[in-house]
Amino acid sequence: MRLLLVCCLTMFMSGALSGQEAASAPARDRAELERLEQVWNDAHERGDAAALDQLWAEDLIVKVPGMPVMRKAESLAIWRSGGIKFERYATSELDIQIFGDSAIVIGRMQRQRLASGQRVADDWHFTKVYVRRDGRWRVTAWNASESPK
Repeated sequence: MRLLLVCCLTMFMSGALSGQEAASAPARDRAELERLEQVWNDAHERGDAAALDQLWAEDLIVKVPGMPVMRKAESLAIWRSGGIKFERYATSELDIQIFGDSAIVIGRMQRQRLASGQRVADDWHFTKVYVRRDGRWRVTAWNASESPK
């Protein structure tokens, strides 16, 4: 009887732990996506093309105001050229929706940059699509539009 009780208790506890682990997976994913959003911001402020290369999926598509639609290679070329310098790059109002191995992050981005010797301030709303591949989240699409004034 004692052995049966120990076996049942062990099975219950291992099931409970599995349930806790499953319940914490979305929280871990959310925390990781929030961390990657900060990596994104920091890389833009530092002009860190290597960090962006790691964050962006090979099939990345970018659409931002005033620029043509770009793929990863074109976006990285801009960063590697050093032509744009961000003085500020901050996001707020983040809303993260996770759908298994895909996630959508929307928010507001306010940044200040130097481009061709001129200081430009952007206030945009953005949508990013992340996909988890080989256990790592990568940005596959980024779209921004000007915030209503």
